[in-house]
Amino acid sequence: MDPVIARIRQELEGLADEQTRSSMQRFFKEEITGYGVKTPAVAALAKRYWKEIKHREKEEIFALCEELYRSGMIEESFVVSTWAYTLSDRFDKKDLAVFRRWIDTYIKNWASCDGFCNHALGEFFDHYPECTGELTAWARSKNRWMRRAAAVSLIVPVKHGKFLPESIGIADLLLTDSDDMVQKGYGWLLKEASRKHRDEIFSYVVKNRRIMPRTALRYAIELMPEEQRKEAMKREAPRVKT
Repeated sequence: MDPVIARIRQELEGLADEQTRSSMQRFFKEEITGYGVKTPAVAALAKRYWKEIKHREKEEIFALCEELYRSGMIEESFVVSTWAYTLSDRFDKKDLAVFRRWIDTYIKNWASCDGFCNHALGEFFDHYPECTGELTAWARSKNRWMRRAAAVSLIVPVKHGKFLPESIGIADLLLTDSDDMVQKGYGWLLKEASRKHRDEIFSYVVKNRRIMPRTALRYAIELMPEEQRKEAMKREAPRVKT
């Protein structure tokens, strides 16, 4: 074990609080394993240890990240999310294979998925937009977290008006997915896309409202004016007078 990893784990154990650990579970349907350390404290710890490792080779930092992931502790996954995002100015295209493997192998809950994908993967696709085609394969994965990752990896760039066609394509692939975590993921993606492309997202939702799961639909229209939200929630298409 790398000495830095040993010290991080020792510090997390020292910060652990049983009440925090117990209360964490209420945010998740799946069983969560953790120390019981609040997120701001984990973020501060991750940033502090980043100063110690930032001069290492990228591949060595990736190895540290994987060692953290292997523990299964949710706080250690948050450290990975912070380090990976901070490392984003050193990404290159081949790193996507590493990230895909991490998601498919180690991510087991929405918080670890979103923490990693929103920022580190968002930056990756912002740097390498030609790689977004990879998300099509993720959206077809049997792994629910890969499917959610296909959507939430574009959350930040789409908020700024980028990747609308790619986001619509991902939503098409996930449209009737039965998993609520996936529904929430692509509904969130559509919601963020509506910040800059409200008319296009409204048209998309209305076109698909009879087959789109209610969970995804409600997320998608959250930022729209009340009149549009009411129209989008109508399950039956308006009748044409004859």
